[in-house]
Amino acid sequence: MAVSLRVPPEVKKKVARLAEAQDTSAHAFMVQAIREKIEADEARASFHAEGRRRLARMKKSGLGIPADEVFAYLEKRALGKPAVRPKPRRIA
Repeated sequence: MAVSLRVPPEVKKKVARLAEAQDTSAHAFMVQAIREKIEADEARASFHAEGRRRLARMKKSGLGIPADEVFAYLEKRALGKPAVRPKPRRIA
């Protein structure tokens, strides 16, 4: 599949400069940039889909953990302090 891409002159200059700094061609640089953008967008879409699945499961079961408890738990863990994992319970 052939693709034609019109790139504004200021973007072309930046691509050329960055590609040269990375010792690669402008074409390879742009292909890699497109690849990285696709991977990031796919990861974001997957993250959101997982969030929607978990929210639906929480709504169906009625079980959840209040956000303040989750944040307190994560903060302790991040600081290397002992932390008891909060348990899900019925959320009204």
